[in-house]
Amino acid sequence: MRRRAARGAAGDAGEVAAPAADSSDSAQGRSPSPWRLIDLCAIWDAGVYLPSAARNGASSGVARRRLNEAEKLCSVREAQLKRLKVTRPRVLGSRERGRVPRMARQPPPPWVHAAFLLCLLSLGGAIEIPMDLTQPPTITKQSVKDHIVDPRDNILIECEAKGNPAPSFHWTRNSRFFNIAKDPRVSMRRRSGTLVIDFRSGGRPEEYEGEYQCFARNKFGTALSNRIRLQVSKSPLWPKENLDPVVVQEGAPLTLQCNPPPGLPSPVIFWMSSSMEPITQDKRVSQGHNGDLYFSNVMLQDMQTDYSCNARFHFTHTIQQKNPFTLKVLTNHPYNDSSLRNHPDMYSARGVAERTPSFMYPQGTASSQMVLRGMDLLLECIASGVPTPDIAWYKKGGDLPSDKAKFENFNKALRITNVSEEDSGEYFCLASNKMGSIRHTISVRVKAAPYWLDEPKNLILAPGEDGRLVCRANGNPKPTVQWMVNGEPLQSAPPNPNREVAGDTIIFRDTQISSRAVYQCNTSNEHGYLLANAFVSVLDVPPRMLSPRNQLIRVILYNRTRLDCPFFGSPIPTLRWFKNGQGSNLDGGNYHVYENGSLEIKMIRKEDQGIYTCVATNILGKAENQVRLEVKDPTRIYRMPEDQVAKRGTTVQLECRVKHDPSLKLTVSWLKDDEPLYIGNRMKKEDDSLTIFGVAERDQGSYTCVASTELDQDLAKAYLTVLGRPDRPRDLELTDLAERSVRLTWIPGDANNSPITDYVVQFEEDQFQPGVWHDHSKYPGSVNSAVLRLSPYVNYQFRVIAINEVGSSHPSLPSERYRTSGAPPESNPGDVKGEGTRKNNMEITWTPMNATSAFGPNLRYIVKWRRRETREAWNNVTVWGSRYVVGQTPVYVPYEIRVQAENDFGKGPEPESVIGYSGEDYPRAAPTEVKVRVMNSTAISLQWNRVYSDTVQGQLREYRAYYWRESSLLKNLWVSQKRQQASFPGDRLRGVVSRLFPYSNYKLEMVVVNGRGDGPRSETKEFTTPEGVPSAPRRFRVRQPNLETINLEWDHPEHPNGIMIGYTLKYVAFNGTKVGKQIVENLSPNQTKFTVQRTDPVSRYRFTLSARTQVGSGEAVTEESPAPPNEATPTAAYTNNQADIATQGWFIGLMCAIALLVLILLIVCFIKRSRGGKYPVREKKDVPLGPEDPKEEDGSFDYSDEDNKPLQGSQTSLDGTIKQQESDDSLVDYGEGGEGQFNEDGSFIGQYTVKKDKEETEGNESSEATSPVNAIYSLA
Repeated sequence: MRRRAARGAAGDAGEVAAPAADSSDSAQGRSPSPWRLIDLCAIWDAGVYLPSAARNGASSGVARRRLNEAEKLCSVREAQLKRLKVTRPRVLGSRERGRVPRMARQPPPPWVHAAFLLCLLSLGGAIEIPMDLTQPPTITKQSVKDHIVDPRDNILIECEAKGNPAPSFHWTRNSRFFNIAKDPRVSMRRRSGTLVIDFRSGGRPEEYEGEYQCFARNKFGTALSNRIRLQVSKSPLWPKENLDPVVVQEGAPLTLQCNPPPGLPSPVIFWMSSSMEPITQDKRVSQGHNGDLYFSNVMLQDMQTDYSCNARFHFTHTIQQKNPFTLKVLTNHPYNDSSLRNHPDMYSARGVAERTPSFMYPQGTASSQMVLRGMDLLLECIASGVPTPDIAWYKKGGDLPSDKAKFENFNKALRITNVSEEDSGEYFCLASNKMGSIRHTISVRVKAAPYWLDEPKNLILAPGEDGRLVCRANGNPKPTVQWMVNGEPLQSAPPNPNREVAGDTIIFRDTQISSRAVYQCNTSNEHGYLLANAFVSVLDVPPRMLSPRNQLIRVILYNRTRLDCPFFGSPIPTLRWFKNGQGSNLDGGNYHVYENGSLEIKMIRKEDQGIYTCVATNILGKAENQVRLEVKDPTRIYRMPEDQVAKRGTTVQLECRVKHDPSLKLTVSWLKDDEPLYIGNRMKKEDDSLTIFGVAERDQGSYTCVASTELDQDLAKAYLTVLGRPDRPRDLELTDLAERSVRLTWIPGDANNSPITDYVVQFEEDQFQPGVWHDHSKYPGSVNSAVLRLSPYVNYQFRVIAINEVGSSHPSLPSERYRTSGAPPESNPGDVKGEGTRKNNMEITWTPMNATSAFGPNLRYIVKWRRRETREAWNNVTVWGSRYVVGQTPVYVPYEIRVQAENDFGKGPEPESVIGYSGEDYPRAAPTEVKVRVMNSTAISLQWNRVYSDTVQGQLREYRAYYWRESSLLKNLWVSQKRQQASFPGDRLRGVVSRLFPYSNYKLEMVVVNGRGDGPRSETKEFTTPEGVPSAPRRFRVRQPNLETINLEWDHPEHPNGIMIGYTLKYVAFNGTKVGKQIVENLSPNQTKFTVQRTDPVSRYRFTLSARTQVGSGEAVTEESPAPPNEATPTAAYTNNQADIATQGWFIGLMCAIALLVLILLIVCFIKRSRGGKYPVREKKDVPLGPEDPKEEDGSFDYSDEDNKPLQGSQTSLDGTIKQQESDDSLVDYGEGGEGQFNEDGSFIGQYTVKKDKEETEGNESSEATSPVNAIYSLA
């Protein structure tokens, strides 16, 4: 498991970090002068700040030479942060810092310290003055020195600067003042010096070519831009020319010159055919750096296309095509036989003379080349020769720089990137083939345009202070240094007694306000120049803080952290730090204050949390700022993904479980091969894992879990290896060509992490089965070359398939074809047969020979035949197919047959004779003396006499009996009279017919059968089968309506097989493993029902039923009584009885009727109550009213006002109570709980159980309320 850990925080401090100030700048000669507005690079691991080395580095030539490298390191770091989508820089320190029990802390490698120091130097050189203070101009943006523009667009020459007051701008062109106001096409952007030249109203861009320089000026000085050389891009047309065909001898070298028109910038050259097909290049044919196309030796196949040079111009995005070259190759072998391309001695086979190498470019044995420092060096050697030479590169007295050197153009070119002085020397290329070798030496000289050792920096001084400007550069040849002030040569500037020039250094003493100016240093040699601006500003400024006040900085526990306090003042203030208002200055122990004012906390602890105050002081006053520091727990991946190996199509899960500070928002993301992972349909991302379904080859790679918060992150990496089918083999090559063999060589494809176990070589031929591939041979996976055995006269093409334990690769691309010479056949066709298709013919057939056994063209077959044992002359015919029919033959006569292969080279070996027969005719006789003997009720035995062989008229296949059931001996039983058959293969005299129906009448006939068909039938025989046992009774059913009885029902057997005399019923009670005594009942033949009275309500019963005839009992059928839901207690049986009643039809009908009556009752009540009606009682029932009953004048009750009234049909007792009238069929009498209930859907809940005893009632009973229907009428 591979693991990489890092922590992140703003700068090196936390989420927010302010830039800090320095106290000295020795490059300017100040003491003590801290840097201002400096910010440090964030690096991956712990580094050590080297403030003194960094401060003094301004005057160190070694450090200055590494500024470019420092900037590169910082830019690489920034790119990494963007790629990982980290919005803030990381904290210095590894993920293990401060967690010794987890993993011992490892010291950082030396390059980390070097990278940190270089970042410090690159960011610390510039001094910034707040923009609200007066200051000379500073150039902030300008165009490149060589400025090439598109002629179709407006011209833009950039120049921007800052200063206070804001600078004004003017330009020179070719060292003369450029009056912008006089040219209507030229304008200057507002608040900028950028020139815009507009051609929308016409004009030629070429008129404005020249050297431009921008001047930015305010009252404190003038700053200059570089001298900008403006050029207009050019893409001239290719001159028209008529090119004659190029005639060349096969094997000779050839150069096709491109000579593109000169463009600015130079065009990109490539070669294609006139039909826009790319020219295939290899070590024999390739394009040189100058654009020419070189042929080390010309082959006949090069004549198959033409060659056109194309030039693509960058700015216009156009491609110009030169008229194509046409080749005419003179050869001693005019046929372009593809089989010779990979011949081991291809050139000799084509009659091309072999020769030693010679150089086509460069000419001769030695040359020289000059290259500038920092550029790429390209060395090229192109050689001719037969065979094509190989190129190798060497450096005299040393090795090639492996970190910068790479080979191009099939080893014909050597490129060394970022050349330095140590790359100078002698290089030589060696061209060799089997005929010899030749060497060319190239002497490389490295020159250098000027490059900075110490670039002058802005100098800020207080009145009376001393300082210096340093301008040091190097180059080859040594550059000269020229000083200017405000754009004018220093020699012509007014004298300044406080200024002294000492070569590359200007020294200032006792500086005054009048010394403010912008100085330019111009260093140049013949290869270029450098121009730098540096101003001298003299200020009296009290201290001021440059960062926002009261910042909140959140940092990660145990990390190294830096708190910045950017400030400015002149003279340079001193800076001190305090914590939580304490009086002691923070320095020493866990704290360290750098000269730039930054406070470093070497290892953050929980107790370091608090408020930090920085105070800047000079003679003019003081300023302070506060920073609040919060300490957070680090993010940790405690369960990391592990390396896995998976087969294609399986599922893989990568774990990633994280602990983090709960106050920070956690984000878990995944990278694949260090790039953001796209979560598609086959992937599922969860908080603690990543699942990949149906793993494919493209899923292989490294997977990194990135757990990040706003402040830090942790990473854990695992590698997923996918076992897949191997890639197809490639580059098949045929060598060692012979008459009957060839060597096939291939380059194995990628095994995709599963070793290749086998290679299968297949071949295809284009004569008999074009496009069909056949397996030729199989080889172990450790080889990539094999000698293949070949057959004569086959145009072979081969391909190879690789196999591993996962599966087979796709077939390789086919090899070139190779045709073997012909020969007479060495074998004859197989599977020769002679059979008649009619009674008077014989068809001779055979398996045709394939392409690998034909051995020559026009494969044909000589077919011979004659009657066996007659010694007559052979008949013969030549056939090109795979069958021949001999006609007018006697019936079923044996023949001798021979089939011999023949091609244009001769005949095959003499074939062996094969016996065949002419066609058969139907048999002429039937079996005689057929005898039938009944063996039992379902089988008979047959016996017959053999027929004479001459009557068979063919090969006797079998004797066959046809029989059918004529009728049953049972009356009124329908039977099927379908004919059935029984076969007796061979020359037999007896047999058995079985599976007959008992108690039936049958008829039977016999025939003789040969290959043609049936012969005549014998006389019909009749026989009767005796009575048998019946088949099993059909549809045997067991029902249990209650706990007392079990009902059995069945249907008569499908086949009685005789006269039924009854049924035998056997049953036995069982409970678990206990079995009772078996009871046998003999039932009448017409009975199909039987009821068993249970003696045990808990046990189950097993019933066996069979039918009987006089012969005996037939097949029995067995069933068991249903199992109750719970056999443990009588209550369960009681409930089961209820369930049985509830399933009866009469009970369901009764429940439906009751539900309907209740519904009618509810409807009637609803109608009456909605009317507020009054129901006359005396008309419905003659019941006297009690003295307490309320009564209306009309003698009716009013149900609209009171709810608690007695129902109609109730009797009032002597004591005034109301008794419920009883019904003969009351639902309450059958409820288990004493009350009948209806469910929410209106269904009856209570089930009929044992009917309760009726209670005695008081008073007289009403004869009208004897049923639910009467009760409803009484309510109405």
